[in-house]
Amino acid sequence: MQKSKHDLWVGLFVVIGGLAILFLALKAGNLLSLSFAETYNVSARFDNIGGLKVRAPVKSAGVVVGRVAAISFDDKTYQARVDLQLEKRFTFPKDSSAKILTAGLLGEQYIGIEPGAEEKLLASGDTVRMTQSAVVLENLISQFLYNKAADAGSEGAKK
Repeated sequence: MQKSKHDLWVGLFVVIGGLAILFLALKAGNLLSLSFAETYNVSARFDNIGGLKVRAPVKSAGVVVGRVAAISFDDKTYQARVDLQLEKRFTFPKDSSAKILTAGLLGEQYIGIEPGAEEKLLASGDTVRMTQSAVVLENLISQFLYNKAADAGSEGAKK
């Protein structure tokens, strides 16, 4: 009887440990958020979203104010439409702007909202008009190399 009692406690401890590891893995992978705050939905259109993913954070002044709810492609404007779920306790003016930013040099991408100055506030269903697309590292490198090659070609022509 004593041995089975210890086995039960060990088994329970193993199950709790497994659940804790699963919880931490989901939190680290940004696949689980336990926010039960009320939200409202706004959308934004970008020419290039880079590596932005659904469930990416939406931040303002470094504080997470929401999450990316959905990403779709508009075949009429040829832009990406990003639906954002913002917590109701955070309100932003209608002339706020949204940018796709990167955490660190090669970190995850997120959306940064900079508040505007208008008195009217964004409401559910509104669209953020001023947006700035993601900076794609490959495009920056190719532009740098192209400019260097053009500079070298113009110097060779001067000689």
